[in-house]
Amino acid sequence: MDGNTTIRASRWPTWLNAAALLVASWIAIAALAFQARPGAEIVAVAFPPWWSAQQVLLAAASADAAIVRTTALSAILVVRPNDHDGLARLHHAGAWLAIDPQAIAACFKI
Repeated sequence: MDGNTTIRASRWPTWLNAAALLVASWIAIAALAFQARPGAEIVAVAFPPWWSAQQVLLAAASADAAIVRTTALSAILVVRPNDHDGLARLHHAGAWLAIDPQAIAACFKI
């Protein structure tokens, strides 16, 4: 056997691991900070971004949530959920998460 044989490992740069950890931790902190309080009267609801505006409006209406306003992104609505299990019904209708609308006011024009 030849002692000069080297095996190349195709790996991504080391700094990319740190960058991925930074992004993941930022998303986790943002998700915890932006969560809507249980029993909140008005919440911003995020639906899948590939849904059309019509699908988003129909999903919110099927959860019996009153639409307060739309945002710059069609996948995010500000709604007043029904008093009885309103947030659970929105999640069942396809909402990914419910956000405190004041927490995202700086990011999106609500």
